Amino acid sequence: MKYLQLSLFALLVFLSGCISYDQLDAARHRGAESFPPQSLADAVTERRAVLATPDTATVQVAAPGLPEKIHPQSYIIGPGDGLLINIDGKSDLSSSGQLGKAGSRVDALGRVSLPLVGRVNVSGKNLSQIEDQLARVFARYLNDPWVVVEISRYRSYPLYLLGQFKNAGTFYLDRPHSLLAGLALGGGMQDTANLESARLIRENRTLPVDLFRLLHEGDLSQNITLLPGDTIFVPDVKNQKVFVFGAVSKFGPVSMPNGHLSLSQALAAAGLVETRGRTGQIRIIRSLTPTRGELLTVDHNLIMQGKALPFPLEQGDIVYVPPSAIGSWNQVIRDILPSLQLFSSMLQPFIAIKYLQDD
Repeated sequence: MKYLQLSLFALLVFLSGCISYDQLDAARHRGAESFPPQSLADAVTERRAVLATPDTATVQVAAPGLPEKIHPQSYIIGPGDGLLINIDGKSDLSSSGQLGKAGSRVDALGRVSLPLVGRVNVSGKNLSQIEDQLARVFARYLNDPWVVVEISRYRSYPLYLLGQFKNAGTFYLDRPHSLLAGLALGGGMQDTANLESARLIRENRTLPVDLFRLLHEGDLSQNITLLPGDTIFVPDVKNQKVFVFGAVSKFGPVSMPNGHLSLSQALAAAGLVETRGRTGQIRIIRSLTPTRGELLTVDHNLIMQGKALPFPLEQGDIVYVPPSAIGSWNQVIRDILPSLQLFSSMLQPFIAIKYLQDD
């Protein structure tokens, strides 16, 4: 009778999706004689910790005493920047270009257009180097010319702040910025910011940087130096999802209403193919931080038989229902990898760092 009561209660959770794991757990403790804890098995039959090795080649740690501003002479000019160029104080030889009084714009090929000499490549040089270069170029036409170059507009060091920033958009850096300084450019974050799923992307690679630890735990080891072209993406906490693959009729993301979803509910939403799926060996890849995760094997049959409590999923969980008997986790990863690549932009940072980026 005791097992029958629990089976009916677990089935109600599976079908309705309106009773939470916490409610079931509380009910079990309120009626100890009806739901004795010792009668319930653990649905998790295997739990293994895994680490994503940080790619140190892509991470530049912020140095103590990072300068608030660098001298313009140290700034390396690139496409999009604007330059004021003065040749011997002669307006007919000096810059006007596309920016008018603001000077000449460095084009996509790193060149500026000047009277008399035409296009000159200035990309990758600082101001002193450009002045020396232009003095040599104009010396063909002028006697010992003097040249003064100033920066009128910074545009070649973009930083992209996307998602739940109060002031999201593209920002152009005129000095070195730490991650904290870069985040501050966004004017703070919305209340719906999901920092546990936030990521820093550099050259199409997700970096092993934990924004949650940086902002909520004060872990300054996460405060790396930003580089031109970096993207910081902070998703919306309202869009939490898990992903179900394998022996289901609708594989892919499953939404978590109010951030709560059980394994049974996720399988029902994805259309579990019970005649094919090995529900006694469901595999789950769980992200804990950008560099730490867990590999879980869950016996869903125990839950359906009322012998184990419903298993609560966490945001970003990867659920795989093996269509046949499966061996090692390496085989699981090989089988699931094409599906992960299909949804790569939606997955947790740990998944991208551990499984989707070449070493």
